Amino acid sequence: MISYEPFWERTKESGITTYALINEYHFSSSTIDRLRHNKPVNTTTLNDLCNIYQCPIEGIVKYIPDDDAASGR
Repeated sequence: MISYEPFWERTKESGITTYALINEYHFSSSTIDRLRHNKPVNTTTLNDLCNIYQCPIEGIVKYIPDDDAASGR
């Protein structure tokens, strides 16, 4: 599973609010909602977030192995 927990931590630390992402950086509210619920987003979105926060991808996403993947399925 991909978790956006690092993104939310970085957002809190940086002071860049979701309001700013929507109104200043032109992200859609549905993209913010997808991030909020750990749903897939495209790589362009991830690239844009890395540029905004000036961080590597690990500053935005975290990989958490699924139980199925861990068991070799």
